[in-house]
Amino acid sequence: MQQDLMVTKRDGRKEPIDLEKIHKVLMWAATGLETVSVSQVELSSHLQFFEGISTTDIHETLIKSAADLISEAAPDYQYLAARLAVFHLRKKAFGDFEPPHLYTHVQKMVGDKRYDQHLLEDYTEAEFNEMNDYLKHDRDMDFSYAAVKQLEGKYLLQNRVTGEIYESPQQLYMLVAACLFSKYPQETRLDYIKRFYDACSQFKLSLPTPIMAGVRTPTRQFSSCVLIETGDSLDSINATASAIVKYVSQRAGIGINAGRIRALGSPIRNGEAFHTGCIPFYKHFQTAVKSCSQGGVRGGAATLFYPIWHYEVESLLVLKNNRGVEENRVRHLDYGVQLNRLMYQRLIKGGNITLFSPHEVPGLYDAFFADQEKFEELYVKYEADPSIRKKTMKAVELFGILASERASTGRIYIQNVDHCNTHSPFDPAVAPVKQSNLCLEIALPTKPLEHVNDEEGEIALCTLSAFNLGALSNMDELENLADLIVRALDNLLDYQDYPVPAAYNATMGRRTLGVGVTNLAYYLAKNGVKYSDGSANGLVHRTFEAIQYYLLKASNGLAKELGACPKFDETTYAKGLLPIDTYKREVDDFCEEPLHYFWETLREDIREFGLRNSTLTALMPCETSSQITNSTNGIEPPRGFVSVKSSKDGVMKQIVPEYLELKENYELLWSIPNNEGYLQLVGIMQKFVDQAISANTNYDPVKFPNDKVPMKQLLKDLLTAYKYGVKTLYYHNTRDGASDQQDEGCEGGACKL
Repeated sequence: MQQDLMVTKRDGRKEPIDLEKIHKVLMWAATGLETVSVSQVELSSHLQFFEGISTTDIHETLIKSAADLISEAAPDYQYLAARLAVFHLRKKAFGDFEPPHLYTHVQKMVGDKRYDQHLLEDYTEAEFNEMNDYLKHDRDMDFSYAAVKQLEGKYLLQNRVTGEIYESPQQLYMLVAACLFSKYPQETRLDYIKRFYDACSQFKLSLPTPIMAGVRTPTRQFSSCVLIETGDSLDSINATASAIVKYVSQRAGIGINAGRIRALGSPIRNGEAFHTGCIPFYKHFQTAVKSCSQGGVRGGAATLFYPIWHYEVESLLVLKNNRGVEENRVRHLDYGVQLNRLMYQRLIKGGNITLFSPHEVPGLYDAFFADQEKFEELYVKYEADPSIRKKTMKAVELFGILASERASTGRIYIQNVDHCNTHSPFDPAVAPVKQSNLCLEIALPTKPLEHVNDEEGEIALCTLSAFNLGALSNMDELENLADLIVRALDNLLDYQDYPVPAAYNATMGRRTLGVGVTNLAYYLAKNGVKYSDGSANGLVHRTFEAIQYYLLKASNGLAKELGACPKFDETTYAKGLLPIDTYKREVDDFCEEPLHYFWETLREDIREFGLRNSTLTALMPCETSSQITNSTNGIEPPRGFVSVKSSKDGVMKQIVPEYLELKENYELLWSIPNNEGYLQLVGIMQKFVDQAISANTNYDPVKFPNDKVPMKQLLKDLLTAYKYGVKTLYYHNTRDGASDQQDEGCEGGACKL
């Protein structure tokens, strides 16, 4: 290495390279890390230096050299690279390693219209001093490299055109806390802010993209998931498209329920014209979804739902596949196919499924969600009515097309609409659940918009967060964390804006939350149990019982302070029913774990005081936020010990937590023999979770004859999931041999935490 190499400083001056300074920075970044070699990073980076290289390029070369060395054998390079990246990030943001005083920083950002001005209106300088003194900037050193790159790419406040960054991660966490508790009384709010800051900055709570990227800015829409149902009229369809555009532009992932739209050839205006069918309107929704890029944070994405008995289902099931022409394909949406008990019974018994246009069979579509007995009665009646237009298919043939398209695209999802309503926080007679969202974990009531400003319609929003199971020292910690997250998310419902009246009214009436988990694979490995053999069943039962119990207790406590949500009387909780009363009893066949908490006392408290929030739990993928907390994704087993995460910022390697200590305990996805053990765990979770779960099915063709997954196996897994009470199935993953170290996220990431 030439000692006389000249470098270009940030201000344009040239001076000789200072190798000692570079060495000191690397030694600082390597403090306490065992499996790293500073000299190896130096050697790799020095080879890439050149005459006139800028100090910025030197720093980026050091970061990349460290990141390239991340491996199973040397996992600590992910922290070395991260610390170098934090150093670089702070220099870019502040011109210095030390961040500015919080009050000074907020004043500047509000002045530049980058932070919401309420921060200066709601808090005194003395309170900002106290927050500043509580900041633990050294916690930035706990991030992995993938986390820093995600923070830099998605979450930290920045100018996305110029790439300028304006804040540090700890400032982000503190100011999110300050915004969420700004309306609390002065005597208590700093305590809540500090506790919430600690929980987030120590990775015990994981926050979703809309909150991390948005809270503290003037854009106030932070719900991760938006559920919009369309009616069958042109006004309703156009109102739906308008609402989609508004919410996609504000960072939300969309669920569209389009099951009411009548089929091709249906008469319009007493036969004056005939209907063009579903596909042109699905294309209309696709255009709306893709019209915005979600503020540059992530691309617009949506899942559209329809019932399997829809007259056009044969055309709808193939909308995503690569065969066919543009006119009969709508490939940039994902699809959720809605099933229920009768459809599965027809499959099991070798019977037929009859297809109808929803508007030609009065009452059938509504009964599909609200009343299973009524649905069966009407369905059989309409099958026998010769005056009604219909088609008949063998159930095994129709399910075969569904399973085949699900396998070939990976993105035809399943919603068991009866489980969504029989094991639900909502009374299906008055508030049926008709759809889910982009990642199939939200299960909330909706009503179609009749026109753009319709206040009677209901757009469902869900605000998400997750417990990092791997960061818990014991389950007792959940009580404090549940109280913090319920209060924070409930405050957020009043703090955010609502671009569509139907969303505001629904949210204020139901106050729905969805708290999930991340890092389950690490949690199981740490406890020495596995997905596949039943050994984790008891632990998962105890854990999810504690989660739901403490969240309900927190919401009940909040109801005592602020009152129950206005539509509490439309919940099953108001009738004295709890999730432990309505789950599928088949779960007891493989999990005999007793209940451990005071459910009867809680039941009486809920009867007396109600709940502040109609829903509290939903298990989302946590695809992005898992990188921030250095966790395994959601409830999923990892594909490899090293995950290769692709993003617009490049490829990032992340090692599973405590790899060197626990590598024998981890169960990797493709080493799991089949879906049975995983589906049992999902069934146990669903016993307690009041919304739904982003659960996947996974197949390795080499485990089957002729390297082909039999249709019989695909259908068996659908039936098993249904039998165990699973409400929704998300991705169908097929091992292709090349993706063992690849974790692919939701399209556009719109569902990700």
